[in-house]
Amino acid sequence: MERPVIKRTSPPPFTSRLSKREAIMVLAYLPVHLVLLQLGFTALVERGVLPEARATLLYYVVGFLYMVLTAFGFLRRDFDALIDAPFYCIREILRAYLWMLGFNLILGMLLLLVSGGEENPNNRSVMNVYVQDMGSMKAAVIFLAPVVEEMMFRAGIFGVLRRKNRRAAYLVSALCFALYHVVPYALQVPIYWVFVFQYIPVSLLLARCYERTNSIWCSIFFHMLVNGVSLGALNAIG
Repeated sequence: MERPVIKRTSPPPFTSRLSKREAIMVLAYLPVHLVLLQLGFTALVERGVLPEARATLLYYVVGFLYMVLTAFGFLRRDFDALIDAPFYCIREILRAYLWMLGFNLILGMLLLLVSGGEENPNNRSVMNVYVQDMGSMKAAVIFLAPVVEEMMFRAGIFGVLRRKNRRAAYLVSALCFALYHVVPYALQVPIYWVFVFQYIPVSLLLARCYERTNSIWCSIFFHMLVNGVSLGALNAIG
């Protein structure tokens, strides 16, 4: 029996489908991903056991498998929400992406002035590793990282806080997402802290996309689009 397609023109009430057990498992992975695995794979790279691109791929493979094994039911339930209103979801993804382009244009110029011409260290790091092994980095950055990061920051942090305080959910998830991309570099070079602001708009838009569509897959696909286009643009420039 075919599922009926819902013609949606306005956002549904947000209801996170993440169960209590799934929420605990997703949030419990945060320190593992941010600290333990990061330190472990960094040590393997420094000792010459793994090349950096392969280590990055495995880092996200571990996270992807963990999310699938511990929250498959949630991913399945939220995929149904995407299928129920596909055109509405596509519209929201494209709308969020256009908003992001506008914000990035303005922020890019401001950060160029404030940072004294410094380049985003995360982008530079990705490109340095990308030229070593394009296949591994494409798989990690475009396909695996969006799933892992959206599960942690949007389904986990945003979804759990959203049940209690909408503003706190947006603020905390955006700040955590921004710090995740900047802290490793800013601890070494303080001027890099300014790049925290570069990740705030896209994080807010990812959360908004999730909230308006009620499907984590929409923020995942939006994240994949952002990473794919960004990687292509960085490759063209570099």
